[in-house]
Amino acid sequence: MSNPMHEVLKRWKSAFDGHQPAAMADLFTSDALFQGFGPEVLSGRESVRDYYEAVARDRSADVTILHTYEIGDQVAGGFADVTFRGDDGWEAPVHMSLTLQRDGGTWRIRQYHVSRVMTEH
Repeated sequence: MSNPMHEVLKRWKSAFDGHQPAAMADLFTSDALFQGFGPEVLSGRESVRDYYEAVARDRSADVTILHTYEIGDQVAGGFADVTFRGDDGWEAPVHMSLTLQRDGGTWRIRQYHVSRVMTEH
């Protein structure tokens, strides 16, 4: 059996690439903590939906899972490298970390964090 992170990130990528903010928000717990590109930590599905609603429609993401873990049968997570891209050549590589929580029969994102990968110092 594979780690739940594989399935969650498959659904996340599909919703992100399809610019589906409501589907994105549904991937998160109702009290999720979310740290995207902005300076503020957001909380809750509505904030997550609003965040993804503001993302340009031409954006897509390439995802490579680096490490996964499970703690019992209710908590899982891991790390991934993600490169966000736009049709205009825009590109933003990030490191992503997720903590997942089982919510009924569905795995949801409880904590989301990305940090930009800087190639210059």
